[in-house]
Amino acid sequence: MHRMAALCHAARYTIAMSTATNLRYPEKLKEQAKAVLESLTPEPPPLRLDSNCVLRVGSTRVPLDTVIYAFNTGSTAEGIHEDYSSLELADIYLVIGYYLRHREVIDAYLAERRKFGDEVEREIRAQESHEAIRERLLARRAANE
Repeated sequence: MHRMAALCHAARYTIAMSTATNLRYPEKLKEQAKAVLESLTPEPPPLRLDSNCVLRVGSTRVPLDTVIYAFNTGSTAEGIHEDYSSLELADIYLVIGYYLRHREVIDAYLAERRKFGDEVEREIRAQESHEAIRERLLARRAANE
């Protein structure tokens, strides 16, 4: 409801300003608009590569995969922030914006990560069965008691 009110408010004044022929646009507003444009600086997405070559968001341990998966399954930036409070909301928005502009390269990276994760899981399962691990842990527990 607030968003619609804001849109109506903005539209009303934009239309009014564009049709008012006897009013000059205030110099103060022109200067403020110029200041906004001059303050714009490119800001890279807050992503870093950790020692295992995993892209992490900001200074947290949250992987890019987590944020993009949450976004792609319907979470809002605010919802992601609620679930991962170590992330800064602004960082989440920057990462999502970067993803939307570079979806192909990010999706390719995420697909390779999934593929590698599947390989790791297969290797672990092939090394030792769950039953063998369970027996080894139970034997260790019995030896410590």
